[in-house]
Amino acid sequence: MSLRSLALASLATSLALAGLPAHATSANPLSVHVLNLQTGEPSAGIRVDLERRVGTDRWQPLGSGVTNAQGRIPSLVPADALPSWGAGEYRVVFRTGEFYAQQKQASFFPEIPVVIRVDSAQQHYHVPLLLSPFGFSTYRGN
Repeated sequence: MSLRSLALASLATSLALAGLPAHATSANPLSVHVLNLQTGEPSAGIRVDLERRVGTDRWQPLGSGVTNAQGRIPSLVPADALPSWGAGEYRVVFRTGEFYAQQKQASFFPEIPVVIRVDSAQQHYHVPLLLSPFGFSTYRGN
């Protein structure tokens, strides 16, 4: 067993003894990235909201963030929501209308809701958005 493996096993044991989940030291389970298709540059300053589906027709707000200078939010799930993060349907809402209004630029989509299915709390989910004022594309990234 390597020193790194031994250290990780020791850390996992310490977390278990402290009553913390094993993912407590891992990266946030959800990240987003927005790129401007017109310029090829990151889109900084876009507010992104995260919601969880409750029942069949209601969405519970979990948190929100704003894309950084690289157009990213590396940790969209708030720390207080991490213990309840698990399998289910979530909605990531990109508030693109606000973003374009601040730039005094016309756009067609005031918001872009992307509904995702989380199958495992142990996986990382990444939602990239390729954006222009009158179109967008998204996919599951890594």
